[in-house]
Amino acid sequence: MKIQLLPSSFDADGSATAAQRLTCFILDNRVTVDAGSIGIALTDAQRRTVRDVIVTHPHMDHIASLPIFVDDLFGELQEPIRIHATAAVIDLLKQDVFNDTVYPKFHELTNHHGHVMQFVPFETGRPFQVAHLTVTAIPVNHIVPTVGLIVSDRETTVAFSSDTAETAEFWEAVNHVPQLHALFIEASFPDSMEKLAQASKHLTPSMLKKELGKLNHNGMDILAVHLKAGYREKIAAELSQLGIKKLSVMDTGRVYEW
Repeated sequence: MKIQLLPSSFDADGSATAAQRLTCFILDNRVTVDAGSIGIALTDAQRRTVRDVIVTHPHMDHIASLPIFVDDLFGELQEPIRIHATAAVIDLLKQDVFNDTVYPKFHELTNHHGHVMQFVPFETGRPFQVAHLTVTAIPVNHIVPTVGLIVSDRETTVAFSSDTAETAEFWEAVNHVPQLHALFIEASFPDSMEKLAQASKHLTPSMLKKELGKLNHNGMDILAVHLKAGYREKIAAELSQLGIKKLSVMDTGRVYEW
């Protein structure tokens, strides 16, 4: 399985930087987890192959350029862009984004091939198919309805915590996976901002360490993501000081393979 965290920040000459301001992971160049930078960072080849988007929750940094992605492809789509999410998140996307005010109701529009966007609801705790992947969504502890994900292609299994504070059900589900190859876990704020992290339901490095104590798996790669751009260096240093084997900050733009 190949996974890339798409860039979402660019310098004056257009080159991608390490700062992560939007969240969008692309899996095997076919499926994305979230869609923050989907409309600005996909390659031309990826734009032709990505037709499935899993939305973990409706915060702007996770959906910011999703409408732009659909808009750009509107005339050429031969199949709809499928937005996989819980019913609660789909309702919020319809209410707040695809509402004919912020952006058109693309789920109601067609081109000469048919519908251009389709909402595909899933239930938490029940595996579902997205392209070649089997996915299970588990509720996590955030301030809006949010799910973490367990994703498998039958040979490789990875887990995404999504945005969360201290949680339990997600770790219980991950612990039932026979083998976990990689874990993507958020670390949004430095330890000095723990009160803000708790209020906004995010993790600091110290809180992340406590969460990993709930995990039975050993030996998998642990990639920290969602580092707030203004504190990236501080958070990265604190993560390094934890002394956790195989824990590193995920590089934007790099293709990881398991």
